[in-house]
Amino acid sequence: MNRDNDLRPTSGKNDLSEFFEVLQLLVREPSVVGAEDSFFRLLRRELEEVGARVQHFHGLLVAQGQRPKDVILSAHIDRHGLLCTGPNEFQYAAFIAGNRSELNGDSVSEQMMQSIGGRFSGQRVQAHLPYTGTYLGQAIITRSFVCAQRRNLIFELDGLDFLPPGTPISFLDRLRVQDGFLSAQLDNVLSVAILVHLFRLGFQGTALFTAQEEAGRSWRYALEWFQRQHLKTQRLIVIDTSPFPCRETATAQELVLRWKDASGVFAQEITEELAQRCVGLNISTMFKDAYVEEQNSNREGRPLSLGRTELGRLVTATQGEISGTTLQIPTTGYHTIDETASLDSVDAAIQLLSSYI
Repeated sequence: MNRDNDLRPTSGKNDLSEFFEVLQLLVREPSVVGAEDSFFRLLRRELEEVGARVQHFHGLLVAQGQRPKDVILSAHIDRHGLLCTGPNEFQYAAFIAGNRSELNGDSVSEQMMQSIGGRFSGQRVQAHLPYTGTYLGQAIITRSFVCAQRRNLIFELDGLDFLPPGTPISFLDRLRVQDGFLSAQLDNVLSVAILVHLFRLGFQGTALFTAQEEAGRSWRYALEWFQRQHLKTQRLIVIDTSPFPCRETATAQELVLRWKDASGVFAQEITEELAQRCVGLNISTMFKDAYVEEQNSNREGRPLSLGRTELGRLVTATQGEISGTTLQIPTTGYHTIDETASLDSVDAAIQLLSSYI
């Protein structure tokens, strides 16, 4: 079933048509790491149309209802893409110069870079002006590989050799729904669409939409907002996707929770609250940190990463004064245009978060 031809997907429990109208729109709008401005404008329009009060800060869009302190949700808006870095030279946007200090080898993205390096051959891409999002042209990736010297994914393109340095290039992406699963470059437009949908359903709390999460910077933008508001919290819920190696392990549960990540320990009370709400809604869950630790106990060689999340960085930077928990949708095909999640998991996330309306 192609999303462009059918607007009535269901999870087997609920009709998700209205949600998918939002998701399809957002998937088509590029939001390459570090060049999210045009996506911010589209997102602001969608939120203001449903009555949210919206403020735009550097690297952050904040949407609030009539009860902004009820609960604070967060999702990052950036997606992986390429950046032109010289004459006919293209690199993975998240890992270029400004982020090299973050490349310490203990993030999920870095550990997966080696395995996904060759997956992009034949993929169509499109270039855009950095601020306006104006379309500049398309090309095809003819080769992608990890450069040991530059510690980055390098791309060779057939076309776009006229681009100046600093031009963002997004993967040409379309939403696909088939056999109870949806596929696209879901991380993290999926979570953004869920939050927009919540406002359409009547959510009255606060939602933070952050930029440059894939470059390890989004937590700084969120932290600055909390500091502006002179606000501390233990009830921040960060929505994201969570990668699994195969469909069987991804669908063994509907939603993924965490007690901690590689940066810090999350707030126990709100984590337990989410877990209990899932039990009440008959939603199956697992704790990703416990899963990774179990895998590592039987693993030879380099251990799997617990991952460094936006929330964990906030917890560490504030000595736990700003904390909460994460809610993640299990996926396969992480960081590709074929990242796949089950409709049941999407429906479960919407049900759970709707309990805060």
